[in-house]
Amino acid sequence: MLYARLIEEKMLSLLRQGKVSKWFSGIGQEGIAVGATLALREVDYIFPLHRNLGVFTSRGMPLHKLFAQWQGKASGFTKGRERSFHFGAPEYRVIGMISHLAAMLPVADGVALASNLEGEDYIALAFIGDGGTSEGDFHEALNVASVWKLPVLFLIENNGYGLSTPVSEQYACASLADRALGYGMEGYTVQGNDVLAVYHIVSDLAEKARKDRKPRLIEAITFRMRGHEEASGTKYVPSYLFKQWEEKDPILNYERYLLAEGLLSEREIQSLRRELKKKIEDEIRPVLSESEPEPQPAEIYAPFSEELIPPPAQEGTRQLRFVDAISEGLRQAMEHEPKLILMGQDIAEYGGVFKVTEGFVKQFGKERVRNTPLCESAILGMSLGLALRGFSSMVEMQFADFVSYGFTQIINNLAKNYYRWGVAPKVVVRLPTGAGVGAGPFHSQSLEGVFLHIPGLKIVYPATPYDAKGLLTTALKDPNPVLYFEHKALYRSLQGIVPEPYYNLPLGQARIARAGKHLSIITYGMGVVEALKLADTLAPDIQVEVVDLRTLLPWDQETVSSSIRKTHRAIVLYEGTYTGGVGAEIAAWIGEYLFEQLDAPVMRVASRDMPVPFSLSLEADFLPWGRLAEAVKQLLTY
Repeated sequence: MLYARLIEEKMLSLLRQGKVSKWFSGIGQEGIAVGATLALREVDYIFPLHRNLGVFTSRGMPLHKLFAQWQGKASGFTKGRERSFHFGAPEYRVIGMISHLAAMLPVADGVALASNLEGEDYIALAFIGDGGTSEGDFHEALNVASVWKLPVLFLIENNGYGLSTPVSEQYACASLADRALGYGMEGYTVQGNDVLAVYHIVSDLAEKARKDRKPRLIEAITFRMRGHEEASGTKYVPSYLFKQWEEKDPILNYERYLLAEGLLSEREIQSLRRELKKKIEDEIRPVLSESEPEPQPAEIYAPFSEELIPPPAQEGTRQLRFVDAISEGLRQAMEHEPKLILMGQDIAEYGGVFKVTEGFVKQFGKERVRNTPLCESAILGMSLGLALRGFSSMVEMQFADFVSYGFTQIINNLAKNYYRWGVAPKVVVRLPTGAGVGAGPFHSQSLEGVFLHIPGLKIVYPATPYDAKGLLTTALKDPNPVLYFEHKALYRSLQGIVPEPYYNLPLGQARIARAGKHLSIITYGMGVVEALKLADTLAPDIQVEVVDLRTLLPWDQETVSSSIRKTHRAIVLYEGTYTGGVGAEIAAWIGEYLFEQLDAPVMRVASRDMPVPFSLSLEADFLPWGRLAEAVKQLLTY
């Protein structure tokens, strides 16, 4: 505790000198971080927050590297790519926060699930502040942990305030520990400034969790002696509270206890202070003179090193529906990879709403084919936790529209994790998508364009049964998070030849679905089907080339460029709404890099800028397919 306190005092001094940019103080709360950490085994995972410096130091993480992390230096844990405690160090079993406070609780659930699946006895402990208990991820994580019987401890540091909002304006229950009852778990309250009390309760509950595999909720009552961060100050806190809590200082009280028991002397205290201060100075001095990191090529994606199995030379004549090709690819991937876990609503005995996983429980068991509560965010977060233990995941969104509930986990955890601190989450999110079936505005949206803006994701969108299987099996091997969009209108309407053996198709490579020389239609998914349908109706002397992108992020610029250099005219066809969609990016790229190759302006044909209507006639007008023929005519006669 004293080591953490003296480090903080040094940081505050450097902050005043302008040598540290920002600091979140945990002064007065060291008893929680230190007591909880020392109560656990080294194999247990800890998920700390802003004010948990004592977790990092108690796990033996070197101060010079921590200080380099806070300074954004190349020798820090994230090489200058992250700040503060926003990083993970799996070698120390410490996985730091992101700014979305409750987002790491589901990740802790995932680690605890991995412990169950591996038959090991390590557990997870996740910190959360009183303010963060109002966030959805807190409630989802507790619910899933209880339902699935996961060995995880949720530790609330209740220090009385959010940033400046007092707890009286954050929740109405008498005690946050009381919330445990609603999730079917045990709840405990402990005086957070009593390091021994924290140590004993965490030690006791950790051992119980190892045995009965059940979660617990602990509320540690404490106080924040400084501002949320130093710039925010403490004017909103009544002064008498500081006087009350100064008397409860965890270090002062523990020193009194040790002195009274004859276990420590004043001379030893002063000697320890001098020793620790010198150690701190020696650790941080070299970092202060370290130069700023040099820009390097961004490591956005983890390298794909697994060998791909090509399709058989003789593809045969076996026809499969689009949905059956996806199902077969997923089943064969499960057979190839014993650490692949499937999670989603109603995917077990029911087989999913589109029956993609029908029969999977019988073959693979409920440990690997898992029905989930309606907790999209928690399940996506758990997939990252599983990845920390070497598992891969397939998370099925019942409909692509529902992925909005998991937006934070996808764009801030899954997408950024490899770039931030080097662990790539091997996760595929399957997204039944698209309109044309009269399902209205909440079951028909095309959201792929929303995610195109997020570095670190891969986005796959097949248009044939052959590709649907081969691209899915590859996505499940890829070490990076993959969003796998499946147009649900194609599930049972489209058939094609699909080889029976397991095979892979490379991601990031487009294909020429139809060769031509007069005009290129660059598209994907249902757009490929509609473009080919139109091409069949054109006069024999009009040869339209259809480019099927297949992968939208990263997309195949070389194939698109080659096609346009041949035809000199381009239409970008996509089902998403016109403004800001996938086609907007591709059209802009063509205009920027292939302008001299064009004999006409690049045209976009897309859905109207409006929500998807329910009525089939209104939906048909919303969709772009009926406007494609006129666009082709205009472009050919330009």
